[in-house]
Order: sequence, then structure tokens, then C-alpha cells
Amino acid sequence: MQNDKHFAPGDVVSGLESSELVEIQRIAPFGNKTLVEGVGLQSSRVVKRPLAAEELAGLVKVRGQQHTFDGDAQLFLLGAEAERIRIAYQFDPLFAVNSSIVDPLPHQVEAVYRYLLPLPRIRFLLADDTGAGKTVMTGLLIKELLFRGVLQKILIITPGGLTKQWKEEELQEKFGLHARLVNRASFEAEPGQFSHYEEGIFVTSMDFLARNEGCLKAASETQWDLVVVDEAHKLSAYEYGTKLE
Repeated sequence: MQNDKHFAPGDVVSGLESSELVEIQRIAPFGNKTLVEGVGLQSSRVVKRPLAAEELAGLVKVRGQQHTFDGDAQLFLLGAEAERIRIAYQFDPLFAVNSSIVDPLPHQVEAVYRYLLPLPRIRFLLADDTGAGKTVMTGLLIKELLFRGVLQKILIITPGGLTKQWKEEELQEKFGLHARLVNRASFEAEPGQFSHYEEGIFVTSMDFLARNEGCLKAASETQWDLVVVDEAHKLSAYEYGTKLE
């Protein structure tokens, strides 16, 4: 795009209408101002604006008769690469696999891409044997859904001794995903972090949630796109005589 004080019929500019681009049809003197007439590209509505010199200079030519190609090539390349990554999953059926440092087994790929992803609403219990790679399946699912723009805010609840492993080894090293660790120190420093951030991955322990009513309340009042519970059997209720815990 170029900013130019000299416009001609046929030029498409932004800034004349706040809601759409306008194709200029006519430019004429109008007292000490310049009358610009055009048609909105989306609404086809006729636009007439008398503009002072500084207002005319504020218009930005989006398309015109001459192209200077004097834009920043690095910014264009960056934008093109960002768009390529954004839609890459449409052309690579195993995009999360191919962009992560993992070598998944066939049953892991089948679970994620054949059974989990096609679900209109993902509610699933992974109950494979120990060592079957349930964490890898979860990481693939999260990364694939993030690339597709389905997820923004994710809560991962783990046993107390696994929070750091989830954050650093599973998410960061294997899948290149940054996560925030929520424990006593971080929650006391920023108690409103669940609602403060509009997106992100939060990792906390079920022990901390059980013992900290403030964190449990904040987590329950937050709208999560996905909640993952590692070793979910530890959330089972136990009955001791007439007492239920």
C-alpha cells in the first residue's frame, strides 16, 4: 500500500469510510476543500466527502493505476509464512505430528486423528495401559486443535509431582507449546490470572486445587475450551462407612 496525496478515478482507498474500502469515481475542487466521490466496494453505496488537505493526505491508496512495489519484502514474507502456517492443517493431515519432536506409534495417531478429532464435542477417556503414550496423544490433540483455531484457553490438572514435567518436558520440549504453571506462589502473586489472560495453557495440580479454595473457585468460574485431567482415577469418590469423600 502507498500513501499518496494525488488520487485519480479508479483508485481504491481506505479511510474515506470506516467500514469498507471505497473506489473513487470523481475528484473535484470544493471551495477550499476537495470533493471526493466514490462507491463502497461491499455496500455499493455512493460516498461523497468534502475533505481538507490534511484529510485527503490521510487517505491510503490500496489499489490504483500505478504500483510501486516499494513495500517491506521481509514483512510480506512474514505475513505469507504466517498465513501458510495458519492453514497448513488443511493440506497436512498429520500437521501436529510433523511439527513436533515426537515419533508417535500407530495406535496414538489412530486415537487422535480417527477417533478424537472428528468428534463434534470432545469428551473422551483415555484408559490405555501405563506407558501406552496417553500424554503424547493429549499433546497431539491440543496442538492440532490450537492450529485449527478451535482452542484458546486450556486447563491441565495433574498429580502434584507431574506439573513441572507436563510444562517443560511434555508441552515445551515435545510440542513447542508454552504453558503457565499455577502453584501457590504464582497464584498468590497473580490470583486473577485465569480470567486475566484470554488465551493460554495453564498447568496446575489436583492437590493444589483441593487445598486452595480461591484457586478452585477461580478455575470453576473460568470458561475453558478444554480441560485435561491426568490420572483422572484419583478424582474418584471414596466411601468410608457413611462418609463420602
